[in-house]
Amino acid sequence: MKANLLFLIPLFIINFATAQVKTDLKGFMANGATATQKGQLLEITWPADPSRTGKIVFDLAPAQPLFKSISLGQQLITAGIDPAFVVTVGKRDLLSQNGWNIFFDKVPNRPYQSYPLTIKKTAAAVRTEGSRTIVSVGPIAVESFNGMLEITFYNGSPLFNVAAILSTEDDAKAIVFDAGMSSKTPDWKQISWMNTGDSLIQTSTDPTAEARNQAVKYRAIVASGNKGALAIFPPPHQYFYPLDEAFNLQFTWFGKGYRQLVDGYGIGIRQELQGDKRFVPWFNAPPTTKQRLNFFCLLSVDTDAEALTAVKKFTNNDRYQQLPGFKTLSSHFHNEFVMKVMMAGQPVPEKPEFVQVFKDLGVDIVHLAEFHYTADPKGPDEKRLPQLKALFDLCEKQSDDSFLLLPGEEPNEFFGGHWLDFFPRPVYWVMSRKPGQPYVEDKPGYGKVYHIGNKEEMLQLLKDEKGLAWTAHPRTKGSVNTPDIYNHEDFFQSDRFLGAAWKAMPADLSQPRLGKRVLDLLDDMSNWGAKKTVLGEADLFTITKQNEMYAHMNVNYLMLDKLPAYTDDWSPILDALQQGRFFVSTGEVLMPGLSINKVRPGDSLQLPANGIANIELNLHWTFPMNFIEIISGDGKKVYREKIDLKETKAFGEKKYTFSSKLAGRKWVRIEAWDVAANGAFSQTFFIL
Repeated sequence: MKANLLFLIPLFIINFATAQVKTDLKGFMANGATATQKGQLLEITWPADPSRTGKIVFDLAPAQPLFKSISLGQQLITAGIDPAFVVTVGKRDLLSQNGWNIFFDKVPNRPYQSYPLTIKKTAAAVRTEGSRTIVSVGPIAVESFNGMLEITFYNGSPLFNVAAILSTEDDAKAIVFDAGMSSKTPDWKQISWMNTGDSLIQTSTDPTAEARNQAVKYRAIVASGNKGALAIFPPPHQYFYPLDEAFNLQFTWFGKGYRQLVDGYGIGIRQELQGDKRFVPWFNAPPTTKQRLNFFCLLSVDTDAEALTAVKKFTNNDRYQQLPGFKTLSSHFHNEFVMKVMMAGQPVPEKPEFVQVFKDLGVDIVHLAEFHYTADPKGPDEKRLPQLKALFDLCEKQSDDSFLLLPGEEPNEFFGGHWLDFFPRPVYWVMSRKPGQPYVEDKPGYGKVYHIGNKEEMLQLLKDEKGLAWTAHPRTKGSVNTPDIYNHEDFFQSDRFLGAAWKAMPADLSQPRLGKRVLDLLDDMSNWGAKKTVLGEADLFTITKQNEMYAHMNVNYLMLDKLPAYTDDWSPILDALQQGRFFVSTGEVLMPGLSINKVRPGDSLQLPANGIANIELNLHWTFPMNFIEIISGDGKKVYREKIDLKETKAFGEKKYTFSSKLAGRKWVRIEAWDVAANGAFSQTFFIL
């Protein structure tokens, strides 16, 4: 009897290991896609464009590549490949500053470790969400994280997303990840990318060549065979955790044995663990949150060049689109051209590189933040005033009919925390006032000069010159406790204090939107009863053509028909900001038309007796959309109403109309986000 049992046990193990995985299809519904299983093979098809169907055959057998074949129309694009993820896990500093909102963290300076993601193909499911078909395979695991692999197909596009959905019970985790596709028997003939000079580079595939990191433009890398190509690229903003510098840190890879953690030859996306070697916070991964480590794949039956052209369309060639009746503004740049070049006696180019970078991005108005710990803001006058004059001269010379370079600083004096200023004309002022020195005086060669000694005088200067101020990077960095600690102060209550600035910081891959920190602050300020606005800020230092600028940027679309000349008054720009006549965007989602009960942004809203708000929103997008959200408040609580957009396809525009009951509410605003966590948000409508 014992002998028989010994014989049966290994037989059971073998049968269990090779048992067929039965795919759960209960959540799948007909939406143009198909899902069929034959043995260990799961076949998914979806309408990729009007004339072609995409088809992927998954192999659920344990020892086989997950993607048995990937086809578009009648063309086999590639076969026998596996998704590859390398996850690096470190420790978040939750004690020294402001918990999960911390930026001043240096995660790679503490112990960390990198792990390959393991996939056990013992469970599979297919579900339908609108026009999307989602295949789930797993379980997957890395370090203390567990979850499932999800592959999402988007009807109407040869686009799909590969995501490792991971959670941990452990606290204080900070992560970063590399990912891509690999094969032990690659059928690719060529690897291609656009270099930082925007030229196509092609190299023959060598399956024996060790993996290397590659700097690219547009964050994409392509593998192509005899016919057709596979492009891999990350979510254009979400994948890039906040840094002071937008350096191009070689965000793609290709070759054999990547980091000695990926089997076979592959291509993919990557992060530099040391970042810009300043403050390097990586991504937050709080306990129980579902972190979505993901990348996109785009199929093409054409050449590698055409595949890259198709990828570039998702970010409008890394350029902010022009909209009739709007001008684009980007703020908060510490390029320090004045101190590093002009005041240092260096040759001053006729057309500085950083100016062309902004023009190439489609930015109409740039608001600088010069003299960031590099100059003499407190004087003496003989140093401070020439520095300001050099800044004003630079801005005037580089501005033209279609581009404005406007002066600004991050003074960080008088109010507390960090803040920016913006005046409607060049203003000479010094951040100190000696006993007996006048608040304002005329100085030969400069005209009116202000000396400021306290917060009351700073507010008076803003009033006298009709300037604006706002909190930079609120609730993090050097503004950890602001504007909260001074929301009762006269300067904050003044209409000269705009509010705060938004940036995707901190980074958290479980969030379907970017910049939750400041969006929550915008709601808090509205519930305080403060009629404030939030503009987008970049908060970056070096600006070069080689940098990965677009990933770290955002832009403000101001409701302006034309640009004022540099020599004119810039008040129309400041008025649009102060009145809330603008929306903030990452670039891929635009809201060129928005009204509530026929009231446009910046005007007060009157509700009828039944409290119904009729909202009209004109939305443009590139990636398929995810949702619209109506956010409102009653002075105490925040209310959210989500409108699902999972029926949308890539590259669309639509005028949405919907009603929301806002009885008892004091304010309302609108957000819209796509599947890559790109988005746009309006300013607040205040209800009378």
